[in-house]
Amino acid sequence: MLSVITKLDDIFASALKPLAPVLLLISRLWVAWVFFRAGQTKIASWDSTLYLFEYEYQVPVLPWEMAAYLGTAAELILPVFLLLGLLTRPAAFALFVFNIVAVVSYPVLWDKGFFDHQMWGVMLLVTTVWGPGLLALDNKLKQRG
Repeated sequence: MLSVITKLDDIFASALKPLAPVLLLISRLWVAWVFFRAGQTKIASWDSTLYLFEYEYQVPVLPWEMAAYLGTAAELILPVFLLLGLLTRPAAFALFVFNIVAVVSYPVLWDKGFFDHQMWGVMLLVTTVWGPGLLALDNKLKQRG
C-alpha cells in the first residue's frame, strides 16, 4: 500500500511541477495588484487617508501621521518589487508584516475582510519561503553574478 501511495505521489509531483513557476507568478501578481490598488486609493483621497489613520486605525507604536505615510509608501513601492520579481523575498516579507499590522490596526476587518487578509498573508508567506519562481528578475540577476 505504501508503494502505491508513493508512486501516486510521484506521478502527481512530476505532472504538477511545471505549474509551480506559474502559480508563484500568479500569487506575486495578485498580491501586488491588491496592495498597489489600496495605495492608489489612499493617494487619491489623501485627506480621507489621514483622517482614517488619525481616528480609525490603531497602528501600534508609530504616530498616526508617520503610519499613514509609511503605509501608503509600502503599498505603492513594495508591490512593484513583487511585480518585477526583484528583491522578492524581502518585499514579500515586508508586505506580510504590513498585512498583519493592517489587521491588528483595524479590528473592523475581522468581521468582513479577515479571510482576504489571511489569503494574502499565505500568498506572501509562500513567496517569502519559496521565492519568486523562475519568472523573476531575481533569477536573472543571480545568473549574471
